[in-house]
Amino acid sequence: MPETSRYADDLRLAHVLADQVERITMSRFLADDLVVESKPDLTPVSDADRACEEAIRAQLGRSRGRDAVLGEEYGASGDAQRRWIIDPIDGTKNYVRGVPVWATLIGLVDGDECVMGVVSAPALGRRWWAAQGSGAWTGRSLSQARQIRVSQVSRLEDASFSYSSLDGWRETGRGMSFLRLTSDVWRTRAYGDFWSYMLVAEGAVDAAAEPELALYDMAALVPVVTEAGGRFTSLDGRPGPWSGDAVASNGLLHEEMLRRLQPQD
Repeated sequence: MPETSRYADDLRLAHVLADQVERITMSRFLADDLVVESKPDLTPVSDADRACEEAIRAQLGRSRGRDAVLGEEYGASGDAQRRWIIDPIDGTKNYVRGVPVWATLIGLVDGDECVMGVVSAPALGRRWWAAQGSGAWTGRSLSQARQIRVSQVSRLEDASFSYSSLDGWRETGRGMSFLRLTSDVWRTRAYGDFWSYMLVAEGAVDAAAEPELALYDMAALVPVVTEAGGRFTSLDGRPGPWSGDAVASNGLLHEEMLRRLQPQD
């Protein structure tokens, strides 16, 4: 993998963090004594979520002490232009039920740009990453990787579209828009969470969208999609992960996706 990015050192550190966390997540995945609680928003959190974020924060404190950190479980700390955005286990509902589709998301934001991201899904045996200017990659390590690119599908009727669930679309007034879109594309699958976007980045899926997301759900995904040649915006077309929702595509389908997902209810 070429090391042309100014964030190459941060990318190497993110891989080290992912390796450390993988040992925690895999040791607790399918464990009989896994402790699961409900957060105030009624979403689940496990002891593995908390242990992972604690481990990442501790290493960042040693290696990048001047940087700020935002994590799903412990909120924001520090006030710096460079912010590490962490979701220790994206797909906790899958994790606690024994479904292997979950990942640790490690992103770096510099100012208002998502400049580096690592997505580590050890139960799937997969990892994806990108740093600004160096392309998007998948493999088990920096030295054993292949570059990935988005698809070249240009017509919606030929496109494969992935999403997470129906409820959020109804709640945001886009239910009918969403259903019409799913009827008009070639194929739909609810791969969900991080996986939808990684499949877009590697060209296996042509577009993905979700109506309700947090910054820590998206920050690590953005560089992978965009460095693979795709686009990642909000539902109203603003670049990046800043609006609480997302559309990712191969770029060729993006404007049509945005148009079709506007509220019609």
